[in-house]
Amino acid sequence: MKFVLNLYLGAAASPGQGLDHAEFLAAAGQAGELIGAHAFADPSLSAVVRVRDGVVTATEGPYPRTSDHVAVQYVVDCESRERAVGLAALIPGGQAGGVELRPLMDPAGLEM
Repeated sequence: MKFVLNLYLGAAASPGQGLDHAEFLAAAGQAGELIGAHAFADPSLSAVVRVRDGVVTATEGPYPRTSDHVAVQYVVDCESRERAVGLAALIPGGQAGGVELRPLMDPAGLEM
């Protein structure tokens, strides 16, 4: 099963705070479960693109307006949801903003 792990940090977090993920990277990497990883730029650099009645608008970010934002995203392929939860628990910084674990779907639907 593939899962995306989104690490949320508060707006007050300093750049790089909570990004020492050596234990998680070692566990997921050695098991061959880590598919990809991304660290995101500051949310103030984002934009929201909408199309209404054929008109495209781009609003400078962040969106939605919240104190927490996704700072890092991992994609893992695990045997079970329980294993994905165990890996997510290894990510520092999750104690503050949390790590969201979401199953990924392919065009045929939820991969179970």
